[in-house]
Amino acid sequence: MARRSEDIDHWVGERIGQMRRDRGLSQGALASALGLSFQQVQKYEAGLNRVSAARLFQLSQLFECPVSAFFPHNGERSMTERAEASDLDADELRRLTEAFGRIGEARVRQSVLEVVQALALR
Repeated sequence: MARRSEDIDHWVGERIGQMRRDRGLSQGALASALGLSFQQVQKYEAGLNRVSAARLFQLSQLFECPVSAFFPHNGERSMTERAEASDLDADELRRLTEAFGRIGEARVRQSVLEVVQALALR
């Protein structure tokens, strides 16, 4: 089933926010790097404003990733869709993802992942 354009706008916005947080950037810092207001970045991340091809290219260069990284691959679902499908609270999932992304050491992230997986088996 094809996605509506609004779904894609939300997906792209979610990916921008995720990539921004993964790199430890605030919305203001990203806005400054793009020559935008932080409110515009908020609108992009919320999927309220569409992101142009030129802006996606600029973001891909800033985040050092291909433009395709902003779009779903092979039936991949957004964090919001995954949360809705599993009855998880989307805000909890977002906060967990943000906190996990701020853990600098790969070894510590791996340990946290193992703890969460062990708790999930209980």
